[in-house]
Amino acid sequence: MSVVGFDFGNESCIVAVARQRGIDVVLNDESKRETPAIVCFGEKQRFIGTAGAASSMMNPKNSISQIKRLIGRQFSDPELQRDIKSLPFNVTEGPDGYPLIHARYLGEMRTFTPTQVLGMVFSNLKSIAEQNLKAAVVDCCIGIPVYFTELQRRAVLDAATIAGLHPLRLIHETTATALAYGIYKTDLPENDQLNVAFVDIGHASMQVCIAGFKKGQLKILAHSFDRSLGGRDFDEVLFHHFSAKFKEEYKIDVSQNARACLRLRAACEKLKKVLSANPEAPLNIECLMDEKDVRGFIKREEFEQISAPILQCVKAPLEKALADAGLAVGDVHMVEVVGSASRIPSILKILTEFFGKEPRRTMNASECVGRGCALQCAILSPTFKVREFQVNESFPFPISLSWKGSVPDAQNGGAEQEQLVFPKGNPIPSVKAVTFHKTSTFSVDVQYSDVSDLQAPAKISTYTIGPFPTLRSEKPKLKVKVRLNLHGIVSVDSATLLEEEEVEVPVSKELAKEDAKMETDEKPNDTSAPGANETDVNMQDAKGTAEAAGVENGVPQSGDKPVQMETDTKVEAPKKKVKKTNVPVAELVYGAMLSGDLQKAVEKEFEMALQDRVMEETKDKKNAVEAYVYDMRNKLCDKYHDFVTASDKEELMAKLQETEDWLYEDGEDETKGVYIAKLEELKKQGDPIEERYKEYSERGTIIDQLAYCINSYREAAVSNDTKFDHIELAEKQKVLNECVEAEAWLREKKQQQDQLPKYATPVLLSADVRKKAEALDRFCRPIMMKPKPAKPATPEAPATPPHPGSEAQPQGANSPKASPNRNGDPSENVPAGSGEAPPASVEPMETDKAETTSAA
Repeated sequence: MSVVGFDFGNESCIVAVARQRGIDVVLNDESKRETPAIVCFGEKQRFIGTAGAASSMMNPKNSISQIKRLIGRQFSDPELQRDIKSLPFNVTEGPDGYPLIHARYLGEMRTFTPTQVLGMVFSNLKSIAEQNLKAAVVDCCIGIPVYFTELQRRAVLDAATIAGLHPLRLIHETTATALAYGIYKTDLPENDQLNVAFVDIGHASMQVCIAGFKKGQLKILAHSFDRSLGGRDFDEVLFHHFSAKFKEEYKIDVSQNARACLRLRAACEKLKKVLSANPEAPLNIECLMDEKDVRGFIKREEFEQISAPILQCVKAPLEKALADAGLAVGDVHMVEVVGSASRIPSILKILTEFFGKEPRRTMNASECVGRGCALQCAILSPTFKVREFQVNESFPFPISLSWKGSVPDAQNGGAEQEQLVFPKGNPIPSVKAVTFHKTSTFSVDVQYSDVSDLQAPAKISTYTIGPFPTLRSEKPKLKVKVRLNLHGIVSVDSATLLEEEEVEVPVSKELAKEDAKMETDEKPNDTSAPGANETDVNMQDAKGTAEAAGVENGVPQSGDKPVQMETDTKVEAPKKKVKKTNVPVAELVYGAMLSGDLQKAVEKEFEMALQDRVMEETKDKKNAVEAYVYDMRNKLCDKYHDFVTASDKEELMAKLQETEDWLYEDGEDETKGVYIAKLEELKKQGDPIEERYKEYSERGTIIDQLAYCINSYREAAVSNDTKFDHIELAEKQKVLNECVEAEAWLREKKQQQDQLPKYATPVLLSADVRKKAEALDRFCRPIMMKPKPAKPATPEAPATPPHPGSEAQPQGANSPKASPNRNGDPSENVPAGSGEAPPASVEPMETDKAETTSAA
């Protein structure tokens, strides 16, 4: 199971993985820790990440970036409209009211949704993680901004599905930062809460989180944000400043040229970073537009002056976070600053003045979110054991349910009713049980109670509950389970119809009291729509997680029928029996991708990934042909010079030149198969030359090895060493004869080879010499390494009379050394009295093996 965390930013992404030694940030193909969030569409393939960033300057209109600002937002969103103006690519409104991205791919204009493009970015991040882990990556944890709406969260999940990922959790970026900060702290208080403010100012947004830490736990006290306050806004200020200056000085309008805009924005971003560490900075761009070189200069004071409107917005999220947390400035013990734009000195100055203390930088400003995501994934994964650390997350938006009365109710003046289900700051995850009194199919809308901070439609989704059977009860109960899951997505999970059936049995007085009490508890809620009992609505929040779990598992809840549980011990049978019936629930999420469209997007991504892979393999084959041409040409003039005739060399050199010319002309854009065929054609002429050189280089070493083998066995055969005394002379003579035969063969072949020129086909091949050496060793080794016969052991008096025929057992069969050397071979386990002697090779060979090695 993979344990990976993805931090996808507006400008760049981080991939972090959990290992046994901790959390590591993965390097991409260029050995960089950050990967650009860019997809560049080319004529034949896509370039994603670092490759996309390299191509973006040359192909700006087809280079899609800042996807994080586009997903899950309506085209009419004012913020989206402002963003589109600065984007070099074309974005239009789709038929559903959401943006469509236009890019030229495979020679024709294509349209992509932001979710599809984000899926491409995730695919690239997934491949980076897989190359590093050498394993498939599926399970992961993805960091998202706290201000993401329901639709944006669903879009991230859909993009992950397109990339073949399964997010275990979408975690808020500030929460991931707090987790990465707190889990390593060993000095957290056990009772008093340590309050830490995390200020994350990234490329496009600012997020503030106040978290309370205790030993082994983290609680999010408040969230706040500004979606349009980030590092890119400071870049934009510099961009407009210099574009106006260049228009006046150089008479060029940068905004009319997409490539010039990209180059100037990139230069302004570098300028901003220089100003973070220096009081002044120059700007120089060669041939920006109309073949004009431009120069500029700015001081930090001037930069802060033109950035004043942006800096004034920094305090608002800080004040809101403190207010929502119910804390004063003095209650915040520490301030941690992260994010790529947090290095601007003027922002640090504002934070210092607001909190009355110097912000700290104990975390990596760019990597903390990715590390926190990987930690969260490790906590959720069964493959890792992580230090006990509880994360109590809170939801930043209030969610309510709204519904309308049925037709009779509407005739009596019934209006749309709304009830808050998940208030702001509600824990994540959470489940609420809602009780309705309905007699026919009805609809429930899930919506935001307050959209002032969201700039999004209030209505999230609609759930149609029903149909369900007509009931005999006057006030039927319909219990609906509403879930706020780990991703921060609200949904109606299930609906259960509760019907009470009366049973004619005596009931104790205590039971009657309980019934009356329960009925009384429900009456205040029944008055929500007076005068219409059939359409009356009774909505109750779950009293606790135990009740919610009871509904989820289909088990009677602890608060559902306290009467029945008590009656079991006091009377023979309950008065009422509750019949539960599951009611169908139909979901409609406004703006979400349909399952059929999602499946098509998955297939489309697979096709594009296949096209990319084919093109990469084609490039590799083309490069292989080019490399072979240059390599062989150099070798023919150098070390292969003596191994080829002048005519063959001239012919091959001409072939190489012809191939080189073809590569840069007609063969510039060919298929993979053509390059493979071209390489094989060249190798038909080049391989024999290469083989002759290789044989010449290896022949001497291989001949020496065979000669050493011959001499070793010859010396062993004529040796007077006592360890060879047990070998018969006839056997030794066989070894000598084999050595003489091998030596004669080698001498003859060597003489023939020495008479041939280097460019001739060799008659003495290294493979033949190896085979000869192996055959010699295979013949001589069993003879010369034959073990000495075992000494007869003194027979002991048997405890029982010997079995008839056991006297025929050969001498040495009972030797203690005989058994271990049979190595478990059933064929060598000779039964007593069989009259067959085991072979001599069953003797121990540990010592003899060492001798064999030296002889060889």
